[in-house]
Amino acid sequence: MDVATLIGAGLGLIALLFLLSGIRIVKEYERGVIFRLGRLVGARGPGLFYVIPIIENMVVVDLRTVTYDVPTQEVVTKDNVTVRVNAVVYYRVIDPEKAVTEVADYRYATAQIAQTTLRSVIGQTELDELLSEREKINVRLQQIIDEATNPWGIKVTAVEIKDVELPEEMRRIMAMQAEAERERRAKIIRADGELQASKKLLEAAKVLEQSRVAMMIRYLQTLNEIAVENNSTIVFPLPIELLEFLRGKKD
Repeated sequence: MDVATLIGAGLGLIALLFLLSGIRIVKEYERGVIFRLGRLVGARGPGLFYVIPIIENMVVVDLRTVTYDVPTQEVVTKDNVTVRVNAVVYYRVIDPEKAVTEVADYRYATAQIAQTTLRSVIGQTELDELLSEREKINVRLQQIIDEATNPWGIKVTAVEIKDVELPEEMRRIMAMQAEAERERRAKIIRADGELQASKKLLEAAKVLEQSRVAMMIRYLQTLNEIAVENNSTIVFPLPIELLEFLRGKKD
């Protein structure tokens, strides 16, 4: 085999490898954004397709939901309380062409938007609202971040505040406040019970006042209750009404 034939075979092999290098496979959860001579052609995939070498190039974009853990942010709330808050953001690419052409790095940009929005929203929120209305704050964060990232072809599906860390002195104050609140409710319940009991006793007194026999039966029931407890001493109250009743019987 002469030199010309070897050179021709080598060139043919190189040409074949060059043509085969344009074959691309894009997975089900990916899209390939194609540029031809620097101009956007469109997104392709999933499946097998051909990219013209040198003339075309492809950027692969993942369409799966991304979970971004927002680092802990130290923020001063609206009522001047310093708290440490962290959150998690769930987002995905819905327009791969915008994700490639509208922003240099959509992941980094979304992360920065999430951090700044978290600090801004918490800074406009009072501590009580932050602790008791977390779902409402999550919705507000999701709406703001979604509006900011929508021009990049990003859809923010959820934002969740994971933890709110309070200063030690604030925790002590809140514990004292909670204890005082529990004592207040206990006193109200106790007073309400006394009020209800006094009303019932008043009703019972009115009923007993109308019948001397009922009064005697009540005294006997009381003695029976005392006897059940095995006490060695029984105090027997002798009401004036009973003496009058016995005197009437004697007469």
